[in-house]
This record gives sequence, structure tokens and C-alpha cells, in this order.
Amino acid sequence: MIQLEQEKCVYDVLEKLDISFTRYEHGAVFTVEEVRQLDITISGGHTKNLFLRNRKGDQHYLVIVSEEKDVDLKRLSKLIGSTPLSFGSAERLNKYLNVYPGAVGAFGLINDCTNHVQVVVDSDLLEKDTINFHPNVNTATVNLSIQEFRRYLDYVNNPVSIINF
Repeated sequence: MIQLEQEKCVYDVLEKLDISFTRYEHGAVFTVEEVRQLDITISGGHTKNLFLRNRKGDQHYLVIVSEEKDVDLKRLSKLIGSTPLSFGSAERLNKYLNVYPGAVGAFGLINDCTNHVQVVVDSDLLEKDTINFHPNVNTATVNLSIQEFRRYLDYVNNPVSIINF
């Protein structure tokens, strides 16, 4: 029930912003590899979304990269001027984005009322026509244009850095 509410909240925000999107329903997926094995074709930029924290645990990041890219946390920490990075726990993920592992994505930012989480976006993704994210559940994928994604990021108002991975 909570998952349905989390997903509905995403659609409510997209509707409020007059953002058009296409929703694809599928079985639960937890990894990029599992998404690749789905028997559906979804165009656009496919993302890998990482929830990270700094060493002290007082700063958190949502890193959005093209699915095929590897993320070197040591290099990334230098690029964004952070102390060493590690993956945030499920508890921290729930606290800041109100999602569970496997459902991490840009739409979790609607739950970050204090704009605590900094967003780091792979510049290559912004060159695509469309981009895909889970709508706070891992049983669906939402496809929207890059322009609409940028409008969404402006709406949630979290700090955003564009990085060339």
C-alpha cells in the first residue's frame, strides 16, 4: 500500500507540473542487469542511480549516470569536492528520499523537503532525447523528455551538479 502511495505521489507531481511521460509496468528489478533482461523496449537514456554519503555522514548525494558507466567513488569524491564517498544505508535512503533499495531515482527527491540531498548528473544523459527513472517503486519505469526532467529538477530545487563521467 505504501508503495502505491509513493508511486501516486510521483504522478501527482508530474501532473501538477504538466509534465508528460510514459509509464512502463514490469516485474520488480533491483539492478541494471535485471532491467536489461526485461522483455520490454524503453527508449531514451537508461540510468543507474546511486545514493551516496560522505565520510562523516552529514552530506548525501544522488548520483545519476548512464546505466553502462562505472562510477569510481574515489574519483567522484574529488570531482565534487567531497570527503571519501560510500553507499548510504537503507535507513538513510528511507530517511532522506523515502524509497527502498532498488527504487532509487530522481523522483525520490520529491520527499526531500529540506533539499538536503545533492544531485550529481552525468552530462551524457542530458544529451539524450528522453530519460528513464523508477517512480519510487521498482515495478515500473517512467520515461520523460530531458527538458521535462530539467523542469522537474528545478521544481524540487535540490542542488545539482553536472559532471562528465
